[in-house]
Amino acid sequence: MIELRTPAEIEAMRPAGRFVAEVLAALRDDARVGTNLLALDQRAHEMIRRAGAESCYIDYHPSFGASPFGKVLCTSINDAVLHGLPFDYALRDGDLVSLDFAVAVDGWVADSAVSFVVGTPRDEDLALIDTTQRALSAAIDAAETGHRIGDISAAVAAVARADGYLINTDFGGHGVGRTMHGDPHVPNDGKAGRGYPLRAGLVLALEPWFLASTDQLITDPDGWTLRSADGSRGAHSEHTVAITDDGPIVLTDRSFLGVD
Repeated sequence: MIELRTPAEIEAMRPAGRFVAEVLAALRDDARVGTNLLALDQRAHEMIRRAGAESCYIDYHPSFGASPFGKVLCTSINDAVLHGLPFDYALRDGDLVSLDFAVAVDGWVADSAVSFVVGTPRDEDLALIDTTQRALSAAIDAAETGHRIGDISAAVAAVARADGYLINTDFGGHGVGRTMHGDPHVPNDGKAGRGYPLRAGLVLALEPWFLASTDQLITDPDGWTLRSADGSRGAHSEHTVAITDDGPIVLTDRSFLGVD
């Protein structure tokens, strides 16, 4: 069921969005060469506890997951792009890192992701990250009343295709509210003018993600981590966005923290 939020409910979602933005900004600062993924997860766990928030991940067990996730942060490294289960790994120079984080604050959920390189970056990794960021910006621009889900999907796909990337539509954006994943599904490819009409009060997590040279995923033995079938690297950018009559509101915006 697709739910629309009142202006008061969208205001009530702002603390969750701000908290998710703050945590991702802090973790990005913490992620350096030598930082262990389990230490990043622990830092996120401590921030959740201090804020009185609730993790959307730790007990999450959808049909595609092998078991409850068990951590509070997704850490996808290099050729991993989604649902990365934190493990005992110290970041190395040049690693491409994607962090995905979702929590509930006072019963309202926000969900966001960021990709970056620790240490010395490769030009092709920076280009891939930039594509996801510009695709996300295009998706947000398309999240206007009077448009349709297909307009968002087409905006994402246009950026990816112009930059030469393939698109996987198995995982994409989704509704957000009292739970992390709700209707409608927002694929990263589609036809403009098609799909569910965008109305004021619809809150979506928009999340372009791409792999450098494939659109095929494989699942790690951990039952969660999704990585490219050909070993090429991936990147992921995501924001929680509320559609209003006055235009889209990015609830997980990090610009107030001086980061993208």
